Amino acid sequence: MRVAVVGGHGQIARLLHPLLVAAGHHPVALVRREEQRTALEAVGAEVRLLDIENDDVAAFARAFEDCDAVVFSAGGGPDGNVTRKQTVDLEGSLKSAAGAAVAGIRRFVQVSAIDVDQPVAPDTGEVWAAYVTAKRDADAALRAGALDWTILRPGRLTDDPATGLVALGADVPRGDVTRADVASVIAAVIDRPESVHHQWNLVGGELPVAAAVARAAAS
Repeated sequence: MRVAVVGGHGQIARLLHPLLVAAGHHPVALVRREEQRTALEAVGAEVRLLDIENDDVAAFARAFEDCDAVVFSAGGGPDGNVTRKQTVDLEGSLKSAAGAAVAGIRRFVQVSAIDVDQPVAPDTGEVWAAYVTAKRDADAALRAGALDWTILRPGRLTDDPATGLVALGADVPRGDVTRADVASVIAAVIDRPESVHHQWNLVGGELPVAAAVARAAAS
């Protein structure tokens, strides 16, 4: 499969590309800056330029040309910028899904965040509240659409080495998970039809990734 990765220079995406290559796929990293090309090509990704915030749906569709699947793994980052939670985390997802539909792509995997359907506490900071709202609304729009979607909702992300062991499911409680393990789960579900139309929480656990995906899909 040729897999377009929106947010192709993000921390999870950079771990995902070599896993896709190892699985026999062809990652297409969509990034904003040309200077990111060399490092991404070095890990096996094709690089295409896309400005998530300023490009329109037609540009997204062109960036997805000849691809078989889309992974949305972009985020506005921990910069305290409320506006970017809307323009990247929400609108970037909406344009990615719309662009996939225009390009004739059905498979779509979205990286969200755990428990974003739950109300935020009254004392929640403005930036975090905006982030939760953006992720919640992006997930709801994807679920309501016609794509073959899978939504992964990781817990608190860490930069620890991959463990290869996760807990995955609709009701998995909050916990930490390594970015490397999130990348492994994305690579595991991208071509698994039984994962379509599932939304799963994802944290560190006791099951190998393949077994965790199989159990979650069967439940």
